[in-house]
Amino acid sequence: MRNALQEQLLKAGLAKKSKVDQVAREQAKQRQGKAPKPDAAIDADAGGDVAAEAERQRLARVERDRALAAERNAQARAAEQRAQARQIIEQGRLPPGGEIEYRFTDGKAIRSVLVTSQVRAQLAKGALVIVRLDQGHAVVPRAVAEKVEARDASLVVVDHARTPEPAADAADDAYYSRFQVPDDLVW
Repeated sequence: MRNALQEQLLKAGLAKKSKVDQVAREQAKQRQGKAPKPDAAIDADAGGDVAAEAERQRLARVERDRALAAERNAQARAAEQRAQARQIIEQGRLPPGGEIEYRFTDGKAIRSVLVTSQVRAQLAKGALVIVRLDQGHAVVPRAVAEKVEARDASLVVVDHARTPEPAADAADDAYYSRFQVPDDLVW
């Protein structure tokens, strides 16, 4: 099934019989719809470079998908931990109320909660802890605060039992000892 041009090229010695036969077979397959994939022809010519590149891209895509899945899982775990901490705070918080404002720093802002004198004393000792709850704050016992801290340490705002004592400077102590602090001073 050679055409006239192929016969002329063979007679002139410009083409090989095997190459002409291969082209004829490919043309016949194209007419029947059984053409080889273009990548296969390129792979044979390029020595497998395209196949190696395709495999590299597939592996990169698999690795990227794995990293995205790990990130989504980490975000889901963090959201679950925050939800658990919020639930623990809701269940273990002391009822709000009192007549004394207890002031504390939350980041760069000074906040306050109303407490009773007993709660204030327990806060100072470290038996009670102030934690962040939604847009406000709640007072919880130490055991509850430890459970919350295990899930999300950023929610614990005031914990006097874990706050290190400031380093005392002897020169500062001597200077400030001249001033009397009233017993009824409430900050």
